[in-house]
Amino acid sequence: MKLPGAMAAFEFRGSGEMLEHRIAHADRINESTLDLLAHMCAANLSIATMQARGWEKVTGMVGFYPVQQFTLIGFDWSVVVSGLQREQYKQAGKFSLPPFMGVVLANEAADYEAAFAILERKEPVQ
Repeated sequence: MKLPGAMAAFEFRGSGEMLEHRIAHADRINESTLDLLAHMCAANLSIATMQARGWEKVTGMVGFYPVQQFTLIGFDWSVVVSGLQREQYKQAGKFSLPPFMGVVLANEAADYEAAFAILERKEPVQ
């Protein structure tokens, strides 16, 4: 992984089930931790979606839903998650959606903009 601060990358379903992963620093993170992180990201995405929908209905403001990407910042690590490709597939009327993607970054070397840029790479919807 060439992304500054990247410790691991993973893909997961909306249910939290981890599908694929790659670990760059096995001394700092393992598959079990990534599995828990995938479930936590799915849960946080559901909560954020509920809040975004509620906020839009209560305020009449728009642009909060759908939640396409987010960052969770911890004491030592952060995770950047994207469901941008999923939204592109939904907008194209596709029912089979690609997984969410996440990158775990060490805070001391994290480049969040670079992480989002990598996760935002557009692939053609087939």
